[in-house]
Amino acid sequence: MLKPLIASLVVITISATIALAGSANSLSYDGMPIFMLCATVAFLLHWAGFIPAYVYQTEHYFDLIGSISYVATVALAVMLVPSMDLRGLVVATAVCVWAIRLGSFLFARVKKAGQDRRFTHIKPLFFRFLFTWTLGGAWVFITMAAGLAAMTSQTRVPLDAYFVVGALLWIIGFTIEVIADRQKTAFRNDPANEDKFITTGLWSISRHPNYFGEILLWIGIALVALPVLQGWQWVTLVSPVFVGFLLVKISGVPLLENIAEARWGDDPAYKEYKARTPTLVPYIGKTKLG
Repeated sequence: MLKPLIASLVVITISATIALAGSANSLSYDGMPIFMLCATVAFLLHWAGFIPAYVYQTEHYFDLIGSISYVATVALAVMLVPSMDLRGLVVATAVCVWAIRLGSFLFARVKKAGQDRRFTHIKPLFFRFLFTWTLGGAWVFITMAAGLAAMTSQTRVPLDAYFVVGALLWIIGFTIEVIADRQKTAFRNDPANEDKFITTGLWSISRHPNYFGEILLWIGIALVALPVLQGWQWVTLVSPVFVGFLLVKISGVPLLENIAEARWGDDPAYKEYKARTPTLVPYIGKTKLG
């Protein structure tokens, strides 16, 4: 009980610090920074979602709540910010498009599978499960912190090279993520591929191309936001770093690599695939076979 409680407090403290920093140059509503008001949405929705999830012992709606949290946070920002500029509107649209696409995809996948193996052992543990939902709220807020700062910033800057490059990175990253997810879904839906691992398409040049795309698109949003950040708001540039750290070190790559190793670790074909295919960034980190 103690460890998840401490971990939750750490997550909330870090998130509160980023919320304070992002509020430094934020527009206000009734005397409150809009950035701060928006920062609370994801946590409130995740904590509300935790209650029925624990009572009914289900994780089916975890990713859906995450998607709803992104959209609700953006919607609140759009409603409270008077005449949001084009930079802010583009960021708002990009976040919503990504969140709706990914949230619906993950929700459908979990419903079809009947479970999400990440939650199998933690659902019965109240404080451990609560920490997971708290971390989900932090994931939503910190991931979009730079973009949220751009949407709510008092500073307005004409569209520039940062905007163009950032938008292109978002488009490339989003496209990679969507294609990778579709390729893997089609692979899994083919009965002939049961108990096999995918090595085709984007998965032939990266073992986790969907994660690479996701990291890339959040770097793009951070670049779009960069010119309007002032003072302490620069702290919000932790967003893409946070995404990369969680996906590469915590909840993404390590989990899937361990599962793959357990299933195919003794398979010579898998060993060869793993040796010649980069973990994340296509064409970088390949091991030559000889």
